[in-house]
Amino acid sequence: MKQPIGSYPRVRVRGDGCQVISQAGAVLLVETVRKSGLDQAISAALGPWRKPRAVHDPGKILLDLALAVALGGDCLADIAVLRAEPALFGPVASDPTVSRLIDALATSDDAALRAIRTARAEVRSRVWSLAGKNAPHADGEVTVDLDGVLVIAHSDKQDAAPTWKKTYGHHPLMGFVDHGPGGTGEAVAALLRPGNAGSNTAADHITAARLALAQLPQKYRRGRQPLIRTDSAGGTYEFVAWLAQRGRWLSYSVGMVITEAIHSHVLKIPASAWTPAIETDGEIRDGAWVAELTGDLLEGWPKGMRLIARKERPHPGAQLRITDADGMRITCFATNTAGRPIAELELRHRLRARAEDRIRAARASGLRNLPLHHTAQNKVWLEVVQIALDLLAWMPMLALTGTARLWEPRRLRFRLFSAAAQLVTTGRRRILRLARHWPWTHEITDALERLSLLPNPG
Repeated sequence: MKQPIGSYPRVRVRGDGCQVISQAGAVLLVETVRKSGLDQAISAALGPWRKPRAVHDPGKILLDLALAVALGGDCLADIAVLRAEPALFGPVASDPTVSRLIDALATSDDAALRAIRTARAEVRSRVWSLAGKNAPHADGEVTVDLDGVLVIAHSDKQDAAPTWKKTYGHHPLMGFVDHGPGGTGEAVAALLRPGNAGSNTAADHITAARLALAQLPQKYRRGRQPLIRTDSAGGTYEFVAWLAQRGRWLSYSVGMVITEAIHSHVLKIPASAWTPAIETDGEIRDGAWVAELTGDLLEGWPKGMRLIARKERPHPGAQLRITDADGMRITCFATNTAGRPIAELELRHRLRARAEDRIRAARASGLRNLPLHHTAQNKVWLEVVQIALDLLAWMPMLALTGTARLWEPRRLRFRLFSAAAQLVTTGRRRILRLARHWPWTHEITDALERLSLLPNPG
């Protein structure tokens, strides 16, 4: 009787291959670094931390670490993936050298963080200029979403504490630029906080907003082009007042907690005052309405603030909350935008839900865990994570088209970055030959062609 051979072919494995490059698709990230000038900017920013006769440049070390995170790494040791491919990534520092740099940056009293952030802001301005119509300033408005993220600590780390979800870890406050329906988003703020930090702490929201706005190119920081969006955690008087003080050049759309006063006011709104909510395609949303709240509810709040409520029939099986009314789910937000229909403003605020996609991408790119013990070290790690997220946003914005621009990090890694290739040396040239049968080889080569057409920095 013939023995079955199984479902998969049987091959012999040997560990003596050469001239084979793994993670060859990461050349897309390397080219993005080169065309954006990020390597030069970070290197110049961290120049003061380079020791005499040092072999490795601190900027290159930090960028290598960010590239490792972009490829799926979640600790310092994962830089070994780059070290194994010097033909693609160049010389990569040893683990002890990487650790010493992180320690040196962590003990700089935030001077290193400020230098890194300044360099990122300069490069972001160049990238948005290169991106042209693909840059995230559709209709002249740049949207920044602020949201908190719970990061679980699996060991005792500095400032780790019980969280409001009964877990243990940290509660950083993040800021993301929304690229809109045709793209993803990029991280522009990361404020590391203990796990027991309050969700609605106004001072933290102000700090995160400052960090985020400082990352925007100068010409997008005026004329109400920036829009700050938050959920109800940002709906405090102190934060709204801070936003309102900058009302000449800043717009806001901030979720509000349904107080007893708001609840009572909603119950008194006549049916004729409710306007049907709309969807992104402009169609009327069945079972949802919006109305503007006026009167004494606005007393004591900043001048120019508008309060807009939404009511909708909950989906089947949903449990109503104590703040809901007449079997309807009630939400509310505040904005200082005038001259636009309230249904349009409510849709704009509802699109803040895309921040959850950005958080998911951040968790998959180094934010699932803070790998270091001390808070100052993990602050540096958060900057590394943001650089990785920048690259994962800039590369599609500059080089990919169609649905590929919407791919999140996990899909980029699976389809593009994980592609293998053969390194061929001919004459004085080195050629990376991607597998012809790989389903997404054309995506990689087309993207590299687009990057090659961009002007070099400097």
